[in-house]
Amino acid sequence: MDLSEQKVCVIGAGIGGLTAALALRQLGARVCVLEQAEAIKEVGAGLQVSPNGLAVLRGLGLASHLEARSVKAQAVELRDYAAGRLVAHLDLGLIKAGTPYHFVHRADLIDLLAQAVRAAGIKILLLQNVETVHPGRGGERARVVMSNGSEMRADLVIGGDGLHSRLRGVLNGTVAPFFTRQVAWRAIVPNTMRHGNLVQVHMGPHRHLVSYPLRGGTMVNLVAVQEQAGWAEEGWHHTDDPQNLRRVFNDFGGDARALLGEVTEVSRWGLFRHPVAPVWHQGNCAILGDAAHPTLPFMAQGASMAMEDAWVLRDALERAGTLSEGLAAYQTRREERVKRVVDAASKNAWKYHLANPVVRTAAHMGMRLATTFAPKKLMGQFDWIYSHDVTKP
Repeated sequence: MDLSEQKVCVIGAGIGGLTAALALRQLGARVCVLEQAEAIKEVGAGLQVSPNGLAVLRGLGLASHLEARSVKAQAVELRDYAAGRLVAHLDLGLIKAGTPYHFVHRADLIDLLAQAVRAAGIKILLLQNVETVHPGRGGERARVVMSNGSEMRADLVIGGDGLHSRLRGVLNGTVAPFFTRQVAWRAIVPNTMRHGNLVQVHMGPHRHLVSYPLRGGTMVNLVAVQEQAGWAEEGWHHTDDPQNLRRVFNDFGGDARALLGEVTEVSRWGLFRHPVAPVWHQGNCAILGDAAHPTLPFMAQGASMAMEDAWVLRDALERAGTLSEGLAAYQTRREERVKRVVDAASKNAWKYHLANPVVRTAAHMGMRLATTFAPKKLMGQFDWIYSHDVTKP
């Protein structure tokens, strides 16, 4: 399909939306991005870009820019909560894909994508609060309706507007998510404890704490998760008192104690499970990233899945004879993979939260033996995620 001079409107200047905007612009489309915020500013915290996500950035000519702004990961260390005793060391150099993780501040990844988008001649329109979208049928263009009543028409509208996507609701209706009985805190602290270039996971009864460095190793990203019976609201824009975080994890030792002691600002949010959307496209519209398949953070694949979506959407449209054929091929090519990733993430947390001392001791012994005698096999279980390269034919 020839996208030259086709008008594409991308809703949302997040990772998926900006990646899609750049990818489609490289096929000749006239692209604009609608963002409801007043500025593309530093929000969020750290994220991990695994080899499958880096492959997309490489395909777009941005891999070196990511590497310049990120920390290259060397390993994942699993540690017991009480004294920080090492349970397992997972060497990321053993990943079959041959390229380790990169740790990057979300704002830095957004910034490099936004710079590339603007350099490609794409306008990012701020303060654009989308009310609804009319997908368009029978040759009609799609219509994006703003909360102030203004409209924009496009040959293709992409919903990259995240968890509460307007376009997802248009295509699928509203389905209430369910609470996973887990809450999380997120914070960034100075790296005063010489945290290495690795992920540390401190595992305790009904809780775990993840940490890894950012911005040249000067900062450390923290995500702390606790099992909890109830929660009122979704989202991570809920500030909390750092003392509440320290109180919940007051029996964690080793580096975890030092990291928690550095927290001065923290956000807290409930973890909800959303179903993968059954409908990803209709008329002249499609959704991607969290708008299509929100995932829990326990496989660190949210950003990489959104970037994979954007590349496959571009490729499917380029190969198709018509827009409808391309959008259908896009969902077909992505749906099974993202469902598998979402499911893997949903099942991963329990491994860190073992409460029975006997069970936990046995499980930790098994991890130690595996990393000592079969490290390649242990890392190989993730090959289906990390070695997947959507940019290769």
